[in-house]
Amino acid sequence: VGKTSVVAGLVAALREMRWTAVKITQYGHGICSINGEACSCDPGEHGFVLTEERERKGRGDTRRFLQAGARRSLWLRVRQGQLNHAFPALMRALRGERWVMIESNSVLAHLTPALYLFVLDPSQSDFKASARKYLERADALVTLGSAGSGETWPGIDPALISSKPTFPLSRPDELSDELVDFVRLKLVLGRAANPAAE
Repeated sequence: VGKTSVVAGLVAALREMRWTAVKITQYGHGICSINGEACSCDPGEHGFVLTEERERKGRGDTRRFLQAGARRSLWLRVRQGQLNHAFPALMRALRGERWVMIESNSVLAHLTPALYLFVLDPSQSDFKASARKYLERADALVTLGSAGSGETWPGIDPALISSKPTFPLSRPDELSDELVDFVRLKLVLGRAANPAAE
């Protein structure tokens, strides 16, 4: 859909925040978290792998985060339904980090972020169950192409889509100043309202 490009764009646009960026990939049953290949291992045996990307050159989502200016870039690969087992390890790895950007919908089952952006592509009819589950919690929508009416997605109330602040992008790697300002303002105001989060 373009989530990685939006995350990388925000990391670059808000470089002064010295982000730690995290990508969470959930694999289906029968697929191993170690390498994303078919595997007959027990889910508890290879339930998740958390790695830190250190290489800036080349391709890959976690490298894109570093190329955009992230201070750290982590990749959590986890079997579907096993995120609850991986979450404590992720939180230990993030201990002491001030600004963290996570590319994931499912992580919302385990935390309440300061800001949750929902990336939509109206040209895509596929709408993952994890995305559908958390749409209502979104602070704003980032839409690719036209804003969409919500009718593209069966079972999604168009009023829910239209009730959210929406930031249309012609391309996911070209963020608008309005979106960047919205994110900066929400995070700064949120931090000011909760100084204990410092």
